[in-house]
Amino acid sequence: MFENLIKRAEVVIEALPYLKKFYGKIIVIKYGGNAMMDKKLRAKVLQDVVLIRYLGMQPVLLHGGGPSITRELKKRNLESKFVEGLRVTDSATMEVVEKVLGRMNAGIVSVINKDGGAGKGISGKKGKIIRAKKHIIVRNGQKIDLGFVGDVRSIDVKRLKEMIAKGRIPVISSNALA
Repeated sequence: MFENLIKRAEVVIEALPYLKKFYGKIIVIKYGGNAMMDKKLRAKVLQDVVLIRYLGMQPVLLHGGGPSITRELKKRNLESKFVEGLRVTDSATMEVVEKVLGRMNAGIVSVINKDGGAGKGISGKKGKIIRAKKHIIVRNGQKIDLGFVGDVRSIDVKRLKEMIAKGRIPVISSNALA
C-alpha cells in the first residue's frame, strides 16, 4: 500500500519541473488515428488530456483517423492509394473522411466530458480553424495530384484562445479549408 503511494509521489516530484515550465501554456497534442485503435490506450490518453488541463496547462487536441477512414473506405469498396505516405483523396474519399472524422471528434469530446473536462469539438474545415493549400508532389519532374490533400497555411489561433479562455478543451479534426 505505502510502496504504491511512494511511487506515485516520486512520479509527481519528477514531473514538477515540467509542470512549472508548462503551467498556463497552450499544449498542442496530435492524436493520431493509430493511437485511437486500442480502447484502453484511448481512455488513458484522453484522461491525461483532462489531467493536464486540471494541472494548469491548456491542451488543444488535433486528431486524425487514418485506420478508421481506411476501414470505412473498404466497407464502401473504395480503394485507398498512398503516395509518399499520403492518402490520395478524391471527392468520394473526402466525403468518407469528413464523416469518419466527425464521428471520431464527437466520440473524443464525449470521453473528455465524461472524464470531467469541457471538450469542444470542431472541424478544422467547417469550423474554419485550419486553412490549407494544395500539397504538390513532384517526382521526376512530374506533378502528382493527391486530390484534396494539403499543407497547413494558417490556424485561427484567436478562436482557439477564445475557447480556451472559456475553460474549453478544443478537439479539432484534421481536415482543412482551402
